[in-house]
Amino acid sequence: MAFDRSIKIAPSILSADFANFGAECQAIEAQGCDWVHVDVMDGHFVPNLTFGPATCAAIRPHIKGIMDVHLMIAPVDPYIEAFAASGADFITAHLEAGPHIHRTLQAIRGSGAKAGLALNPGTGLADVKHLLDMVDLVCVMTVNPGFGGQKFIHSQVDKVRELRAMIGDRPIHIEIDGGVTPETAPLVAGAGGADVLVAGSGVFKGGSVSNPALTARIFARSAPPPKPRGHKRDATRPRRTLPPRDLRSRRNADRQRARYSCRREPRAGGAWV
Repeated sequence: MAFDRSIKIAPSILSADFANFGAECQAIEAQGCDWVHVDVMDGHFVPNLTFGPATCAAIRPHIKGIMDVHLMIAPVDPYIEAFAASGADFITAHLEAGPHIHRTLQAIRGSGAKAGLALNPGTGLADVKHLLDMVDLVCVMTVNPGFGGQKFIHSQVDKVRELRAMIGDRPIHIEIDGGVTPETAPLVAGAGGADVLVAGSGVFKGGSVSNPALTARIFARSAPPPKPRGHKRDATRPRRTLPPRDLRSRRNADRQRARYSCRREPRAGGAWV
């Protein structure tokens, strides 16, 4: 799995049709999504209950690309092997989920999966710098974890930029999870620092099978908006034309002569004429 910083769209199946997961995964990949994001919740670490390793194993044959499994559970370690066996390419654990996150990241890599580290909105970056050599991905939560369809928390934009500077040239993905829409994606993607955008409601709203083009809309808007180029000329007004350079030079010389010829000179007695 070669590393690259190009922007990748990772629709979260938390917002998909639960009775039609196979078709949903196939539809979003057909529309150009890069990863499939699976939000695993235990009803304990977060106030919601979703999927387990069996669901991941069931949808894996329908996913041609990357299956990105986000564990919002505590404890994490007893379930790592099961999720790795289900076909997860990335397994992400929360820094807040246990006291021994370094050991957890070691176990994820030991299972053969790529290791991800997730941060809640209220968690700072102070502890992350000591773990950068243990991770392949850092997930910045831009909503409080637990439910889909929440509003983007704008205070996390500066955190993403700081994280990008901290990572430097290390081959680590920055993933944004929560409230990603065509309007919020440009705030964090590209120059903002992130290269993986998790979008649930923004992609599956209306059903991906019937309206999958939303994935393309988010991707198209993920680049930072262009900087304004100043005042735009009114195309209906005729463009001003300048006279030839030699004519302009003669006019300027005439103006200079006229200006100096009008100056008054003092007489010998100090009076002005």
